[in-house]
Amino acid sequence: MSSDKSRYYEVCKGFNGLDKVLLRDPRGSSAEVYLYGGHVTSWKNDHGEELLFLSSKATFKPPKAIRGGIPICFPQFSSHGNLDQHGFARNQFWAIDDYPPAFPTNTSNKAFVDLILKPSEEEMKIWPHSFEFRLRVALGPGGDLMLTSRIRNANTDGKPFSFTFAYHTYFSVSDI
Repeated sequence: MSSDKSRYYEVCKGFNGLDKVLLRDPRGSSAEVYLYGGHVTSWKNDHGEELLFLSSKATFKPPKAIRGGIPICFPQFSSHGNLDQHGFARNQFWAIDDYPPAFPTNTSNKAFVDLILKPSEEEMKIWPHSFEFRLRVALGPGGDLMLTSRIRNANTDGKPFSFTFAYHTYFSVSDI
């Protein structure tokens, strides 16, 4: 469980020893989020049915992105910019944010985790903008998966920047 015993999450090791967060709702729904990429790799309803597709070719080996689930594309979606396709957020290690600023969404359910990504020196060389990307992953009252993103310009000079962003979701379907 988290440091706040009223929340329903657990940090454990996933594939290739990567840290992941398991969220569990008391009614049975669940989700897993890898800190590598801030990447949701599983979302199960209260019947235990997997709702996301994860490729059998997913390697879980940085610097490769995880294939399937819900990748975070930032600061660029697709090839709409000068960076590698889909930007770098999905290829970075995010941290758990135990003390996030208040979120505008009402999360009465305790099954959530807050993650944060800040640029490394390496990213600043290819995209010279200081930012804070905060991501809340939560299970809603009916087992709904809710992702809330907040991106803040942290440039000390106040210089604006542009970006594109996407949740690149892969849903599981019974017959493609």
